[in-house]
Amino acid sequence: MARATERLRRYLEDCRDEDIEQRLGELETLERTLGAERLSADLDVLSALANETRYRLVRALVAAREELCVCELHAVVDITESGLSHALSQLVDAGLVDDRKDGRWKKYRATNRAIALVTVLEGSVTDE
Repeated sequence: MARATERLRRYLEDCRDEDIEQRLGELETLERTLGAERLSADLDVLSALANETRYRLVRALVAAREELCVCELHAVVDITESGLSHALSQLVDAGLVDDRKDGRWKKYRATNRAIALVTVLEGSVTDE
């Protein structure tokens, strides 16, 4: 915000009838609230969902409402086992999917964050 402060000051002086220092303080608080670390984590999630295979996997896990074995997920997407493993790893890293080992099988479940995001995305589609 430091670079924009002078321009912002001019805007506030020209267009807003309020205490400039108070408004600058409010905007600095807003900037801190956003936080670089939080923005980075959010971008990781959005990047993970921006791939068709990974998004299909997340939607399948959300729709299943239960754990699915990696072999079940392989039936949902037409990619190599290596590609599936990589996609699931990225989803786990982004916090959209939890995994656990069950004997020699690996099982996956959508996280609450994934459920919320898919729900919002599905709710934003309008039928025309």
